[in-house]
Amino acid sequence: MKSILIAGGNSGIGRHVAAELVSQGHRVVILGRDQRKGEETLASFGDAAEHASFHAVDLSTHDGVRDAAERVLQVSDYFDALVHTTGVMTSEDLRTADGLHQVFAVNYLSRYHLTQLLLPALRSGENGRVLMMTAHIPPTTKTSFEKFPDFRPFDFLQARKPIQLANHYYAAHLTSIEPKIRAGVINAGVVKTDLLRMQPRLMKVTATVVATLFAGSVEKSAHNVIHASLRDDWSGAQYWGKPGSFEDQTRIEVEPPEVQRVMAISRELTGA
Repeated sequence: MKSILIAGGNSGIGRHVAAELVSQGHRVVILGRDQRKGEETLASFGDAAEHASFHAVDLSTHDGVRDAAERVLQVSDYFDALVHTTGVMTSEDLRTADGLHQVFAVNYLSRYHLTQLLLPALRSGENGRVLMMTAHIPPTTKTSFEKFPDFRPFDFLQARKPIQLANHYYAAHLTSIEPKIRAGVINAGVVKTDLLRMQPRLMKVTATVVATLFAGSVEKSAHNVIHASLRDDWSGAQYWGKPGSFEDQTRIEVEPPEVQRVMAISRELTGA
């Protein structure tokens, strides 16, 4: 039995991952914003819910992440895997209490911050792993980090790539300094979730039509997350770019100076 924490496990892909893992007898701790959704998620597991727990947390702020880590460590000092499926998508310039844009704070920085705080729990095992879900973005993608991390004024199309690539950079950094931990970035693919909940109505309607025509299944999107959480036949920092194909892996290799700059900024912002 493995012990796995899933940030964002009360909806969408994360919820499916959690359901599959608890059905196999693994212990799962779920983090999410909505207490009601969390309770509904646990109830949906039926008898397998005895293997799961839920904490309502706000991972968009530094204090919220610290609170989440503290609460989690009060009930468990050991995890085999941390799975990050949290994400927001908005073109508006919405800032957190820390003055950061919500897309940056949730889709990258909270993942770095929470993982750093839970490293002692990951180090307790032999093969700890950290998995971060993003939209499709190969590690070889070129972009500018000129506006990282402030992104003022916010332009979603310009900010998307550096924010997503920061997950690759953290995966590469983590595996370089933590020999007992492996890290992966996983493409979610096109799938119907509530990721667009913060978008204007017209955009949500348009996205729904597109998703209806081209979206894959939640099961397919969750496939690589589940396998990477449980299997030991991978190592280092890897990217899964094709949903549903665990064997289709790309080694994450990025330029050290860029990684060091992004990690320095992350440490400065969070203190972790």
